[in-house]
Amino acid sequence: EMIAVVWLCALATFFWFVMFSPWTAPRLNFWLVMAMATAVLAGAGLWLQRDRLREIYFFKPAHILIGLLSALILYAIFWAGNAVSTQLFHFARPEIAGIYSTRAQASPLTIGLLLLLWVGPAEEIFWRAFVQERLCGRYGRTGGYLVASLVYAAIHVFGFNFMLFMASLICGLFWGAMFLRYRSVWPGLISHAVWDVLIFVVFPLQ
Repeated sequence: EMIAVVWLCALATFFWFVMFSPWTAPRLNFWLVMAMATAVLAGAGLWLQRDRLREIYFFKPAHILIGLLSALILYAIFWAGNAVSTQLFHFARPEIAGIYSTRAQASPLTIGLLLLLWVGPAEEIFWRAFVQERLCGRYGRTGGYLVASLVYAAIHVFGFNFMLFMASLICGLFWGAMFLRYRSVWPGLISHAVWDVLIFVVFPLQ
C-alpha cells in the first residue's frame, strides 16, 4: 500500500521541482504545469482510493459553510502573518512578491477559475484524501497527519523561498486538521479552493 504513496510523492516532488526551482521555473508556464501535475496526481489518488470513495467523499450541506468560514479564518491568519513578518524580516516582502510573480503568466479570471475549480480541489484529493489517509492508516491519525503535512511543505523547498515553505506548512497543517476532524475531503476542498482565490486573485497580500 505504501509503495504507491512513496512513488506518487516522488512524482509530486519532481513536478514541484519543475514548477518552483530557479533552473526550470523561468522556462515554463507555471499554471499549465500546475494544471497537468494536479490532474495526474488527483487522478491517481482517486483511482487508488476507488474502493473507499463513498467513505472519504461523503457530503453534508454543512460542509459548504464550514469550508467558506475556514477559508476566511485562514485568510485572516495569513493577513496577520504578512503584516508581522514584513515588519520583522527584511526578506519577507520580496519573497512574498516572488510567490505572486506567476500572476503575470495568465489573466486573473483564468487563474481564479483554475484555482477554484481545478487546482485547489485536486490538491485536497491527492494530499489529504490519498496521501494523508494512507499515512494515517500506517502511522496512526496524529502521525499520518504530521508526516503528510511535512511532506506537503517539503516539496515547496525548491523555490528556495522561506515564506512559501512556511505558508505551505501552515496550509498543510490547517487542511490536514480539517480532514482529521470531519473525515470527509469536502470541507477542506472547499476551504482550499476559496482561500486560493481570495489570497491570489481577490484580495492578494501584495
